[in-house]
Amino acid sequence: MSNIAHIEAIPVQAPAKEDDLDGSVDTLVVRITDEDGRCGIGECDAPPEVVKAFIDMPTAHLWSRNIAELLVGRDPLELTGLWETMYEATSYPGRRGLGIHAISAIDIALHDLAGRQIGKPAYKLMGGARRPFLTPYATIFPGMPRGRSITEILDVTEQQFQKAMNIGFHAVKMEVLYEDLVTDAQLVDCIRQGRRMLGDAMTMMVDFGYRWHSWHDAKWVLDRIEDCNIYFAEAAIQHDDLHGHSRLSRQTSIRVCGAEHAATRWEIREWIETGKVAVVQPDINRCGGLTEIRRISDMANLYGVLVIPHGWKTGITAACGRHFQASTINAPWFEFLSPDLYDSPLRRELVSPEPTITNGRMALPDAPGLGVELNDAALAKFRRD
Repeated sequence: MSNIAHIEAIPVQAPAKEDDLDGSVDTLVVRITDEDGRCGIGECDAPPEVVKAFIDMPTAHLWSRNIAELLVGRDPLELTGLWETMYEATSYPGRRGLGIHAISAIDIALHDLAGRQIGKPAYKLMGGARRPFLTPYATIFPGMPRGRSITEILDVTEQQFQKAMNIGFHAVKMEVLYEDLVTDAQLVDCIRQGRRMLGDAMTMMVDFGYRWHSWHDAKWVLDRIEDCNIYFAEAAIQHDDLHGHSRLSRQTSIRVCGAEHAATRWEIREWIETGKVAVVQPDINRCGGLTEIRRISDMANLYGVLVIPHGWKTGITAACGRHFQASTINAPWFEFLSPDLYDSPLRRELVSPEPTITNGRMALPDAPGLGVELNDAALAKFRRD
């Protein structure tokens, strides 16, 4: 075993698509090195330079401390203890926003490093396997409208549906971020077309991209697609409208979900107790890392709530989703951004290898740590510092 020797925060960005919504276009890679030269990697979903500044900030006082000062010389296997140390020592500038994003990336890297030190997959550090195989779902995002007709967008969606099924997925999420291109009545028709494209055997989720400000408007659409066998309705109304989520959840048989932007188990508890959602979707690289999402899943299980994490980033986050589901009983699916379904340079190039999908399933991870390796050439190509 070997203690932490160095922490590095590396901002990374690929060329962005104009006027699009691609969370994988940039990331902050955190690399933690131990005294024997082994490295663990993590990432977070927030402006990379801003989170780097948080990690690198000098100590001001006991509740606003430099994270590296806290961790260097510590044992990376003390995962929960290190999480609590970071959280308490950054409570002034942190707690919910950028501070939790930074802690998320570091916690992921610590899991990777600790797993490599003991020669075990990261999910073993999270309590061990709770299932014999993994079940990812594919997000189908044809991009924002950008002057295209709804017919053109649905043609792309159908092509991506077919490709996802050919790859081996048994579940897909249809992104319907059509802005004002369609009315609500036309949106119902689009979702019905999506179900016909997929057939009855595929599990289908729908992401509305925070389309409505009124839960009544969302209910009008959900009422008209209930017979489409939709597994969950994501981002129907504005993220922080928890009382609206509560009213919507009580009025539909479709699982209402949310909380992709939420941080820590305390905020997720508000989504469960006030929002009354059936599914919470915290992003592992935003909610507090692997340590915190395990605590979130344990809490959610007491309420009968599912945890299906958001996961639109690089292969680092994709690996986190695999280890989380492996160790979690109330996570029937996890989002898996496939590099074969969405053209993202960072998702495709930053780390490898890629898992295979057979008959809707992935095998449990078996390599030490996260089980992915950082591509040094890609890192040099895309890093911004």
